[in-house]
Amino acid sequence: MKKLAVSIVGAGPAGVAAAVELKTAKIENIAIFEKSSNFCSTIRRLYPEGKRVDTNYKGLNIAAEGVCFFETETKEKFLERIERYIKDYKIKIFYNTEINGLERLQQHYILKAGTNAVAQSYIVVIATGVFDKPKKPSYPIPDEIKDRVFFELPKELPEKEKVLIVGGGNTAAELACILSGRCDVYLSYRRKGFFRINEENLKELEKRKDQITFFLGTDIKALEPEKDAVRVIFQDGRRETFSKIFYCLGGSTPRNFLEKMGIKFKDSLPDIDEFGESNLERVFLIGDIAVKRGSILYAFNSAHKTVKRIIDKYHSLLISPY
Repeated sequence: MKKLAVSIVGAGPAGVAAAVELKTAKIENIAIFEKSSNFCSTIRRLYPEGKRVDTNYKGLNIAAEGVCFFETETKEKFLERIERYIKDYKIKIFYNTEINGLERLQQHYILKAGTNAVAQSYIVVIATGVFDKPKKPSYPIPDEIKDRVFFELPKELPEKEKVLIVGGGNTAAELACILSGRCDVYLSYRRKGFFRINEENLKELEKRKDQITFFLGTDIKALEPEKDAVRVIFQDGRRETFSKIFYCLGGSTPRNFLEKMGIKFKDSLPDIDEFGESNLERVFLIGDIAVKRGSILYAFNSAHKTVKRIIDKYHSLLISPY
């Protein structure tokens, strides 16, 4: 069992930024535990090749507050940036280690992966993000069509198919633009207009308005199998058949995971203070796991703010001998 000053759960942007901030503050005895086999696994999985990684959030520009920053750039350039942080700051990451338990033992926390205790730590920073638990529709998805319904991009994008994209955010808009020209693309959104899409994506949708059919102000009632396709039944009674459906509904906070660790909730969000500290002393939440909606630059900034608080409040613990 590793004895650490700080354990970080999740090697996404927030987790890596927290490690960078700690290393900058000369706190060396730290490690990240990541359940997948690589860093930024959600970005690798959900972002198509060449996708922009934007600094702005809902049209608002956010300034970088800490060590980590970036300009709007492609997925590939952003991953190269994160890899440089990991190498330059000599960040230790234990991959394929899914933390699913947390126990208090006097001044320490014991982190568990299954039944195995993998680390003993004074401070725990949870930075798992929300997109490992994508939001799903309230209506059931029949077993017969589950291989035609997606909540993330498949390894191979469809060609010359009739596809439906469900959602009104940037991910839905970008996927519609990527598939336009390759497929017969329909975009369904329950509101009558877009309000969560950034300006660049709105411009791209406008360019492709002749290649995308917009179903705005529409809600889906049910899905049914139809030969080798999916029949979509809308609330207004309309029926339309598609070969594939892509849901881009965002993510939701993995509440069961956090509550199992003993973290309390207030309404639908973890009950944390302005620095991300939860009701469990010395257990912090950062990034989009802690808010309703976040951004990558917000994740960087929240890591900076949380680490500053950790140093100010718990510095004596972090430098004590083990």
